[in-house]
Order: sequence, then structure tokens, then C-alpha cells
Amino acid sequence: MTQVRNKQVILKDYVSGFPKESDMNIVDSTITLKLPQDSNELLLKNLYLSCDPYMRILMTKDTTGGLGAHTPGSPLIGYGVSKVLESGHQDYKKGDLVWGITKWEEYSLIPAAGMFKIEHTDVPLSYYTGILGMPGMTAYAGFFELGCPKKGENVFVSAASGAVGQLVGQFAKLAGCYVVGSAGTKEKVDLLKNKFGYDEAFNYKEEHDLNAALKRYFPEGIDIYFENVGSKTLDAVLLNMRVHGRIPVCGMISQYNLTQPEGVTNLAHLIYKRIHMQGFVVVDYYHLYTKFLEFVSPLIREGKVVYVEDIAEGLENGPAALIGLYNGRNVGKQVVVVAHE
Repeated sequence: MTQVRNKQVILKDYVSGFPKESDMNIVDSTITLKLPQDSNELLLKNLYLSCDPYMRILMTKDTTGGLGAHTPGSPLIGYGVSKVLESGHQDYKKGDLVWGITKWEEYSLIPAAGMFKIEHTDVPLSYYTGILGMPGMTAYAGFFELGCPKKGENVFVSAASGAVGQLVGQFAKLAGCYVVGSAGTKEKVDLLKNKFGYDEAFNYKEEHDLNAALKRYFPEGIDIYFENVGSKTLDAVLLNMRVHGRIPVCGMISQYNLTQPEGVTNLAHLIYKRIHMQGFVVVDYYHLYTKFLEFVSPLIREGKVVYVEDIAEGLENGPAALIGLYNGRNVGKQVVVVAHE
């Protein structure tokens, strides 16, 4: 049996408030490159790891909603792209490329259930942490299954330059909608308008009155709000929704690092305007993954959908990349390169 060094990113303890790089340790362990007998597991070499906002929720002990939690003293858990070194499952063989939930380490022993085999390698493998993986499915399911867009409708996307938001805007344009996005820097606003095809975009940090800003961009109101932020943004949006509007709730990144969550005061507009507001978790829609690939793959090949990544090289730079999500340092989808195939 061959044993090799296995570098890991370990959560030191449960986190309260804003996470810090020092909440994580880089450690060296060892792993045996051999599967146990009668195993339905995969021994993986991790290639790319995905930094996602929801990972902050898993650093809190009393995580709600059945999402589970990271375990102090153990590697972080998240989405990644990996190569199969050994397989204990009939659907996978040595050399296969897969994406799904793995651990923040160089090598992982993972249950085969829930992994997706990568069949098409004519795009960057890192895309399976983003546009062809969980964020892509999130954008697709949230916008089309819950947003139910109609041609000519008005769409607003918060955190619009992120892994999910950049896709929602492009999907909305393909559906014939008018689309506005918000982001936190001039660079990101320019990206929305010049790269992702948003009709308009604004820097929410420069707007002292979000209600007034939304009225400026949506004088006739908003039909679909793709919710990534929560708090003051959601409060202002509720004042500007149209009757029978839809709000798919993907995330609320403004709340993840608060010890006391902020309230929303305009919820009565859900009643007045008969708004359908629904939270969702992407795993409930993975049965649509084949349909999603049939939809998005031609769009990527034809250049009708583009994707921007922010690449961090090396597992040791993973903690800084993850923390950067919460202060807006990343531009596009944040990916950590563990190894090149």
C-alpha cells in the first residue's frame, strides 16, 4: 500500500462573526492510496475546489435547514473537480473525471453517490466548479423553474457578477428580458454591462437610497428579483416589485457573518402584490442536470454565454480565496487550483 502526503485545509473551530484566514489551518497528513474492500467509495485526486458563499454557513455550529456543518479539526467540505485514482463503484473507473462534494485536501476518499461524471472535456475543467456545476445549476433552476420568465419582463439580480449572478443575467437576456444588476465595485459594474450583457448595472455602495435607485432603473417595477444578498436590498426590492412578481431566494450573503441577523420591514408587500417568494437549495434540482447541460453547452460553444473565473493557485491559498468572497475581493467565480491534471 502506497502512502502519500495529503495537504489539507482544516477548520480550527466553529466561527462567530466574520471569518478569518486564521480560523483555518494548513496541515500535512498522509493517506493510503488504496480503497478498502467492498467499498462504494472513490479515491480522488482533487484538481479544482470551489469557493462558495454558503460555506460560511457550514462554519457555524447551529446550522439550520439540514445543510450540515463543517467539523472542527477536519477538512472543509465543498464542491470540486477531481480525478478518480481508485474506484469501488461500478459506474466509475480509474482515470475518470468527476465533480461533486469533496474535501479541501489533495486526496479524498468520498462516497460515489452524488458525484457526477464529466463526459465533455472540450471546456476548461474548472468550469465544472461553476457554469457546468453547482452554480450553473443554481442559476438555471432558480431563474427558469422558480422565476418563470416571460419575454419582456423586468429582472433584477443582486451580487450580479458572482458565480451565479453572471449566469442569471445572461439567461435572462436570452429569455428576452430587461436586466439590471448590482455589484460592489466599478470594475464589476463594467463587467456586467460590457461582458455579461446586462442592460444596466449600478454600484450599490454608491447608492444612498436603494429604493430610489431601483425606481430609476425600473420605473415600471420588477417582475423577477434573483435574491443573493438579503437585508436592505430585499427591503428596497419589495417596494418595487410588480403584482405577481417572483423572488427566487438563492442566498443572503449580507447575513452570513452577522451575530444578529438584520430584519426586513417591507414584507407586507408580499401580500399587497401577491408576490411568490421561494427559497431553494440546488440539490433539489439535480434531476434536471442533463437537461441543463443540453441547454447551456451549445451556448458556451457558440459564445452566447461567457464565464469569468478568479483563479487562486495552490491549496495553501484556499483560505484567503474563501475569505475574499465575503469582502467582495473576487471578480467572477472564485476557484482554487489544487493540482493540474
